[in-house]
Amino acid sequence: MTRLQLGLSALALCGIAFAAGYAVRKPEPAPAAPAPPVAREIAFVPQPDSAIPEGPLGDDIRLGLRLFTDTAKAAPQFVGNDLKCSNCHMDAGRRAGAAPLWAAYGLFPQYRTKNGHVNTFAERVQECFKYSMNGKAPPAGDRVVVAIESYAAFLAKGAPIGITLPGQGYAKPPPPAQPADYERGRAVYAANCVQCHGEDGNGQRSGDEVVIPALWGPQSYNWGAGMAQLKNAAGFISRNMPQDRPGALTNQQTWDVAAYIDGKPRPQDPRFNGSIAATRARYHDPRQSAYGTTVDGVLLGSSRGN
Repeated sequence: MTRLQLGLSALALCGIAFAAGYAVRKPEPAPAAPAPPVAREIAFVPQPDSAIPEGPLGDDIRLGLRLFTDTAKAAPQFVGNDLKCSNCHMDAGRRAGAAPLWAAYGLFPQYRTKNGHVNTFAERVQECFKYSMNGKAPPAGDRVVVAIESYAAFLAKGAPIGITLPGQGYAKPPPPAQPADYERGRAVYAANCVQCHGEDGNGQRSGDEVVIPALWGPQSYNWGAGMAQLKNAAGFISRNMPQDRPGALTNQQTWDVAAYIDGKPRPQDPRFNGSIAATRARYHDPRQSAYGTTVDGVLLGSSRGN
């Protein structure tokens, strides 16, 4: 083989080697990104009343159900208004989107900013009597607390512990397009709520029986209740009201009517420290609460605004 032929062969071999090396170094296509995980929603159906057992435990569960649905009559020593637990926790604590007991029970113990420490479920029940019922908290271990806790545990039987279940708490509607407005809310209330709850917000009675709960005034929840927070009221209304056509209000109407209802006089916050301004600053989110503001000429939280 001539020198020229050897040279050409060497060049050819070098070219093959270069091509082979380039092929080795050529980057591989990037692997496809994994699909995002699909959120797993756990559907849960609470126990029916027919599953309440016999015996002492069943007796306490049945008492808990009665306390929940006829609170003032079943525990008059701890209740200071006409409300029932089931007015806010609808369908006897079963309805999703209305703070159902079965979804709350498994999330305790939990830290709550409202009182700055870890709460048990029993303590949460005590606070409902103090704020929503505008009464006084039953002592720890009182049968009233034990019975409601027993009823909640019964409804939650089989539910996973420590997992936020769909339907827990109240709905979280998106922020309104315009800030929630008391005057617009007045119009929404007149068109959609007044026929049941009345112009004075006192609800309806049939003899001694409260048929429709009071939304403000002396027989309603006090300023420390969760429902006195705009976001909670809006969330509850968005899913559950008007009762004959829940979900009929627009998002803006929901926020506006919540501002109207929570801009009305109601019983004093039990944490009141003698100063409306100081109580508002310490306990009330100024973006959410009308407490300490003047509405329709009334200072909310004052003797006229209670």
